[in-house]
This record gives sequence, C-alpha cells and structure tokens, in this order.
Amino acid sequence: MSAEGLARIRFARSPLWEVTASVRVLKEPGKHPLHHAWRAEAQSRLDRGTTDLSLLFDLVPTPSKILPGFLAPVPAGQRPTLAEELADLRSVPEHSVRAMIESAVRTPSEPVRRLHADPARELSRLAEVIEAYWALAVEPWWPEMQDLLDQDVRHRGALLVEGGAARLFSELSPAVEWREDGLRVRHRYFEGTHVLDGRGLVLVPSTFIWPVVFSKLEPLWPSALRYPSRGIGALWAPKRPASLDALTAVIGRSRAVLLAELDAPRSTTELARRTRMSAGNASQHLTALRAAGLVAVQREGRYVLYSRTALGTGLLAGAG
Repeated sequence: MSAEGLARIRFARSPLWEVTASVRVLKEPGKHPLHHAWRAEAQSRLDRGTTDLSLLFDLVPTPSKILPGFLAPVPAGQRPTLAEELADLRSVPEHSVRAMIESAVRTPSEPVRRLHADPARELSRLAEVIEAYWALAVEPWWPEMQDLLDQDVRHRGALLVEGGAARLFSELSPAVEWREDGLRVRHRYFEGTHVLDGRGLVLVPSTFIWPVVFSKLEPLWPSALRYPSRGIGALWAPKRPASLDALTAVIGRSRAVLLAELDAPRSTTELARRTRMSAGNASQHLTALRAAGLVAVQREGRYVLYSRTALGTGLLAGAG
C-alpha cells in the first residue's frame, strides 16, 4: 500500500452487497446462527413471493470461494441507493460478465447459462430479480441496517483520525492485520499479493458477512475490503419499548421518544426516520432538548450528531 493508496482510503455502504451476502446466509443457515431471527422471517416472506429468484441464488455459490464481481460493484459514493448500484450492475461489460461467471460458478444452471450467453439482456433481468428479493428480504430491515452501518463508519472514521491507518486496521477484524508495508488479510481459499493502484481502498461494513472478510480486487473497480459491522448481534434482537409515560407527562411524547432513541449518537435525519417525524419537527424538538441540557451536539466530518447528556440519561432512567 503506497502513500497515495493510504491517502485514498474511504468508506462506503452497499445495499447491493447486503443482498448478495444475505443470500449466503439463506443458503447456509447452519453457518450463520447470528442471523437466525432474520432468516426465519425473510424466508417466510420469500416463500410467499411470486418472483423466480433462481438466477440470483445460482450466482451465489456456497461455500463462497469466489463471488461474481458484477453482483456488487464497488460503490462510487459513500451512501448509494439500490437503484444507483443496479445501474452500475447493468453497465458491466459483457466480456467481464462472462469471465466472472467462468471463474466463480463451476456448474452453471440454465439461468446462469442464459446470462453468460446474453449478458446485456439478462443483467436487466437480474436487476429485476434483485429488486424483488430486496423488497421482501432486506428492505423491511433496511432503516435499522442503515443506522448500524452508518454508526460503524463514524466509529471507524474516528479511529482513523485518532490513531491513523494502524489504529483503524488493527480494530477492523481479527482477519486483518496492519503492517508497515500494507495489510495482511487472512482468507480461507486464497494466497497472494495485491498492489493497490491510485484509486485506493474502499472499506465496506456489512451486516451479513460476520465473521469473515471479503476482498474485491477486479480491475473494473477500486479495490475493496468488506468487513463485519460492529453491533450485529443486537440488530435482530427484539426491541423492548421503553415505558415513556412518566417522562411524556413532563416533556411531551415527541421529546421523550427522541431522548429514548439517542442510545447512540444520531443525526437529525436518522432520528426522523426512526421516529417517523418530519426532519423539521425532529430538529425543533432536539433544539429544545439541547437548550435544557438533555442532549449535546457534536460534529464528525460532515455529520452533525446528537447524543444524550448525563442529565438526559439520568432523566430517562429515572422515569422508566
């Protein structure tokens, strides 16, 4: 990893990668007990669906030694939408699609053979299949997943600021080790050396890949390292709603709910989505809570984040 490569480290989240990684969980449930609660509900939803998902599932071999790179191109921005990533998927060159299928799928099914024969047409079909899968198996949980991934990125960014690349990579995953000349990433099936080009390295937190990491090294995209996000164990745990009646009587329902949601630093946009308030309404209430000393504001890069103060935490605990 050169100095230029270090200077171009960035983070991104990828809804399309979460689709691909979640298919692995569905196909090998015994290897992913952490996601049992999600799998049970998602499989039930998929069983009630009407779209043939075989093309997507056939493209994700298990065990996943290699995944076809076009399934999840490296995001160009930090927070792409699924629609933006599917547009990138549709634009992958035909010869690249064929080469990736040949390297990743040992025994192609009939849907995969059709994709190999006519990538231009079948990539559009694949995008439609992914949209149907997303609506049933990922989208219902996506707001919580977004929050988790965004919090992970903010945490890792703070580590980079505090201790540089060595601190960042030392806490990324047990499979990742920082050395003076770059990274050592332990993979089960492969060994080799890869020199980063001037496009740097994209770090992508993921909900569904714990405990392993995935490297993406195709020349079509910047190099990427996908790693398990922090806090996954609590993601699917049933939420116990706080009893806010006593606090509501004092500060009002909306402000009590916002205070309860600040169990981690969050932006106005995140809080509005979690509480189903408008951003303007949430901002008004947060301003009032801040004036009362119940919440504090901090800036992390381009994010403005609210967090509970000790007074706010004590008030919430005493009321509930």
